[in-house]
Amino acid sequence: MAGLTAEELLRKVRKIEIKTRALSHQVFAGEYHSAFKGRGMTFSEVREYRYGDDVRNMDWNVTARLRAPYVKVFEEERELTVVLMIDVSRSGLFGTRGRTRRDQIAEIASVLSFSAILNNDKVGALLFSDHVEEFIPPKKGRSHLLHIIREILQYEPKSDGTDIGEALRFVTGAIKKKCTVFLLSDMLDTTSEGQPAYEEALKIAAGRHDISVIRVTDPLEKALPDVGLINVKDSESGVSAWINTSSRKTREAYSKWFSTVSDSTSRLLSRYRVDNVEISTDEDYVKSLLAFFHKR
Repeated sequence: MAGLTAEELLRKVRKIEIKTRALSHQVFAGEYHSAFKGRGMTFSEVREYRYGDDVRNMDWNVTARLRAPYVKVFEEERELTVVLMIDVSRSGLFGTRGRTRRDQIAEIASVLSFSAILNNDKVGALLFSDHVEEFIPPKKGRSHLLHIIREILQYEPKSDGTDIGEALRFVTGAIKKKCTVFLLSDMLDTTSEGQPAYEEALKIAAGRHDISVIRVTDPLEKALPDVGLINVKDSESGVSAWINTSSRKTREAYSKWFSTVSDSTSRLLSRYRVDNVEISTDEDYVKSLLAFFHKR
């Protein structure tokens, strides 16, 4: 995170690598392989027909030439290109249960990355705020993954806001072939009415790529605690205000707003068939990710 020395950052990256690499090997690799398919079936070889083979795969040219039935054999084209879309806006520094949203995102991204590498997939990353901050093209290899994790942990965004639509438009334009995209964010990018501000960009991106959204939240975001008069500051806009959390009307108004945003986000993702899962900063992400993989 911001303010970490090079030695502290190295220790943190190493700790994440040890934990998530083991999880990827022992828990997630098979689930990831099952949940995220390759681009389709590719021709492998021709062999003699066996009882039960699909006649639609008959190779009639070879059959005629050798005067014996032969079929084409296909295998799954497994290699994927995976792009991690990482929200590095200032709201990522928020956290009330011992870890920030950025910490949780870094670990989840690391698990996904190591699972992808175990399946021989390429991994790239897009770091964004209210514009594209950095794009790391997809590659293979441990050193490449560690570079991505370091960037997620230490990157200092040049802007404070969030523009998910801008990030989605970049991925749509930059990655021509269909790829697997994981969007890790709190998804709090809304209009004044509490509706998602990125619908058109999501519609286009979801039509080209396989997008999954991992919403990383914090318990305090969902309901204000009753702690009296407090000064709150929006980490992205910098605007601060005094609010009375002892007022039930204030707490109910906030809860209603958050529910509206959450529900409208869920409906939008469902409309464009974008798989998604919500993971809180205070929970073990392993169960949630496994359930998400199984659902796919």
